[in-house]
Amino acid sequence: MLVMDEPTSVLTPQEVSRLFETLNRLANEGVSILYISHKLDEIKALCQKATILRGGKVVDSVMVADESAHSLASRMMGQELDFTAGNKSSSVGTPRLKITQLELPGEDEFGIPLRNINLQVSSGEIVGIAGVAGNGQGELLKAINGETMGNDNNCIKIDEQPCGTNGVNQRRLMGLASIPEERLGHGAVPQMTLNENSLLTSFKRLGFTNKGFINLNKCRKFCDKVIDTFNVKSNGNSSSAASLSGGNLQKFIVGREILQQPEILVVSQPTWGVDAGAAQTIHQALRELAENGAAILVISQDLDELMKISDRITAICAGALSPTFPASEVTIEQIGLMMAGAHAGDHHA
Repeated sequence: MLVMDEPTSVLTPQEVSRLFETLNRLANEGVSILYISHKLDEIKALCQKATILRGGKVVDSVMVADESAHSLASRMMGQELDFTAGNKSSSVGTPRLKITQLELPGEDEFGIPLRNINLQVSSGEIVGIAGVAGNGQGELLKAINGETMGNDNNCIKIDEQPCGTNGVNQRRLMGLASIPEERLGHGAVPQMTLNENSLLTSFKRLGFTNKGFINLNKCRKFCDKVIDTFNVKSNGNSSSAASLSGGNLQKFIVGREILQQPEILVVSQPTWGVDAGAAQTIHQALRELAENGAAILVISQDLDELMKISDRITAICAGALSPTFPASEVTIEQIGLMMAGAHAGDHHA
């Protein structure tokens, strides 16, 4: 018996196809395979039977051939879901985030150096960055949000203001918010309450402090709004971040940043570990933020997600970005080649 849990998260589409060929061959040779995934298209393509879990309990077992990805998701959530992507941006404004010739060495001997990164994200649009894990996504997010300083002040601009050598708080006050891939320890402090974690990234932007004193009432109201809006299952705003499940902590961190109404949002793996309903809520919130004039950069290993929500798409490989294309003009297979380092001009239609 072979048990696999989300095995495709670090694979290109071409590698996924080869994996599925191998799994089908193993199954035909008599191997039993238990395949755990939230990617319902993969379940449809690979599996004969599916068992659906909700809240830690088995709620249904079905023959996959009799179901669509939509119906499987609805069974998972216990309700009918609307999977329309929403309108892509039709009125893209002026560039809000500009990255020009950004170069950074690797943080250590195992780090990925960033090589000649050039990218801009405009008001009203979502730009997606695809990539296999470990190709510089984390390093790029840190360079954009100010955790790592750029090679010069002009390599990053927010609303035309150079900030490449500014720190995190300075960039947040300029309108930038960010959501890292790692939830506990980077996106939130495990031992701190949700109230305290709300304060950490918003105290300056939302005015939660005055002359060194914290306005706990304002902070609690904001935290409660995040919990209610994004349906974060917890024991209230005094719960520690470590007490939440991974999916609920993800919803909390995403909600905390989005509800600050930033002018620029950089988010890595926005729906990692959340259920189909929560993913839909997050996608809609990102689209609404863009429609209100924000510039959004989404880094994700989920190509279906990027194709659904992005206006333009690029890919990162070994710390370098491919050219950027309108999402409507590239296929998942072409993006897969870009993720593997192939030159976009070789396969772009």
